[in-house]
Amino acid sequence: MDDAMPLFAALRHSALPDIADAIERLVVEAPDHHLCRVNALAFANKYGFDEDLTVNAFLHAARLGLFEMSWNVLCPGCGGVLDANTSLKTIQSDTYSCALCAAGYEPTLDEMVEVTFTVSPRVRHIAAHDPHSLSPTEYFRQIYWGSGIELPEEGYEEKVDAFVLESLELPPGEKAVISLQLPAEFTVIFEPVTHAAQFIDVQGEPTRERQNLSLVFDRVQRHGDVLKLRPGPLRLSVENRTEVRTLPSVCLANDALHSLLHNRRSFLTAKRLLSNQTFRDIYRTDTIDVDQRLKITSLTFLFTDLRGSTELYERVGDLAAFDLVRTHFGILNDIVGAEAGAVVKTIGDAVMATFPTPDRAIMAAMRMREAMLSLNKERGSDDLLLKIGIHEGPCIAVSLNERQDYFGQTVNIASRVQNLATSHEIFATGSVLGYPQAAELLSTHGLKPVSHNVALRGITNQIDVFAIP
Repeated sequence: MDDAMPLFAALRHSALPDIADAIERLVVEAPDHHLCRVNALAFANKYGFDEDLTVNAFLHAARLGLFEMSWNVLCPGCGGVLDANTSLKTIQSDTYSCALCAAGYEPTLDEMVEVTFTVSPRVRHIAAHDPHSLSPTEYFRQIYWGSGIELPEEGYEEKVDAFVLESLELPPGEKAVISLQLPAEFTVIFEPVTHAAQFIDVQGEPTRERQNLSLVFDRVQRHGDVLKLRPGPLRLSVENRTEVRTLPSVCLANDALHSLLHNRRSFLTAKRLLSNQTFRDIYRTDTIDVDQRLKITSLTFLFTDLRGSTELYERVGDLAAFDLVRTHFGILNDIVGAEAGAVVKTIGDAVMATFPTPDRAIMAAMRMREAMLSLNKERGSDDLLLKIGIHEGPCIAVSLNERQDYFGQTVNIASRVQNLATSHEIFATGSVLGYPQAAELLSTHGLKPVSHNVALRGITNQIDVFAIP
């Protein structure tokens, strides 16, 4: 641990000292299970820190080698981790299936991919660094369930015992027999390592005759047809044909299980991280593979462009104009980062930025407009006037020209809306203004958008565009 002290000192130069101190206390003092897949948003809320600043601190901590990042594909139903990845590049499957929920999902970066932070084994060794040494109960807590499940700190094992009838650790290549009494409740035999499940509909008259069931865990068979058995004795034969330990668990699909899984909390999504300027600055092109196409169901795009930039170069000269444009880029970058956004790219004098939610984009746009007006007032001229357009919708995250970029009709519409905008009004689409927090933000600032139904080049249907004065 002493070797990590210089790393914590370095972290204080990149992150707020209070947050860096809290991270150091976490690493030094917290029990092992608190250091496996740390939920950065929950950490921020626990200590009253700003979420974005806390995420930035963990990103810097990961860059320094204090933590290892994990990109986990989650089941939207049970919150289980269907796939754990050290990089977003390794999320390659078009669909993921959850045996426990008996459902398949197409992965999106909005709510199905979480980003967590686990302490590096070079800094502190924890039990989860060897997950196959964990007890079944701890394996569920630290490895199977994602950080969006808010598991109780006190009485966790008792709550698990309320729905787990039996569980065992089965070494690779081994067989075992579990004898138990089946109650008249829907039962699931679940194996979290191979993500295999067998549903049993237990109903009818109780029986004293022993019922037999054999299951093989081999990473191939994930889910069988629902079996019907009667309440009474069951002899369950299990065989592990994998190369690792498995954890067959006989669970009741009862209120205790549903209550535990119902307690959800916010977590750091891949979408939010991809729209984080600190993340883009640190990891740059090492994010998405050139062949990947990762879906996002909702992302907000903001485009800006300088009005009359050609005339500006003509009027003040290339050198002075370049300095002005560079100053304007610096101001916009700072505002985007402060509003939890990220600059995707600059195109000439234009900026393309993304935000996790429309309200942050609108706030950034209003701040940009005020910043340019202040800069013009200081200079005694109106050289820097912005045209700003905002649109929200689905898109695809891709890698283009060796950088993370976005593709789709939402991007095209956002660009077209910016072309319509004036230097005095921010233009936003109906999908942006339909977001409750965005409407509330405008109301708080006393701004009443004016609606226009417009046709955009290359877009078949007319759309509602609002001018924000």
